[in-house]
Amino acid sequence: MEEKAAILEALIFAAEAPFSVEKAAGIFSELSKPEIADLFRKLAGDYESRGGGIVLQEVAGGFRFQTRIEMAPWVGRLKNVRPASFSPSAMETLAIVAYRQPVIKAEIDKIRGVDTGGVLKGLLEKKLVRIVGRKDVPGKPIIYGTSKRFLEVFNLKDLSELPTLREMKDFRSSEEIEE
Repeated sequence: MEEKAAILEALIFAAEAPFSVEKAAGIFSELSKPEIADLFRKLAGDYESRGGGIVLQEVAGGFRFQTRIEMAPWVGRLKNVRPASFSPSAMETLAIVAYRQPVIKAEIDKIRGVDTGGVLKGLLEKKLVRIVGRKDVPGKPIIYGTSKRFLEVFNLKDLSELPTLREMKDFRSSEEIEE
């Protein structure tokens, strides 16, 4: 199994996107999906217990190597990059899409109280939002949802990891107390 773990490690490293159990099953035909999932967990545990600068993180339906969050200031110095930032309107629109999906532009506009066409276009260009279809009503408006890239950028396994409304209220309350 050590050799299989080494092969899996190489595959995850070489993959351009989070590497899933399903993709691995196509390569390891002699292993069942539960065995492959165990191999992913063992490898992730090995990296976690090692305490190094790299971890194996489950993100967007697969696994990828990434730097440990505590290393961000150091990696930032190397890359001389500031963290990605979004305008308040982009964050509001993205939050509406994430929590209300599938959603049409008219619903987003109604919630925000402004036209979100430009913001949606930008989120589509950044591949954070995707077109999931058209609503079966007159005019057939486009239906939007979040993308796999959204999960990657926000380091989420799936949408169930989004904070609940209660968690966000609790977070805001604790921020107000600290100020």
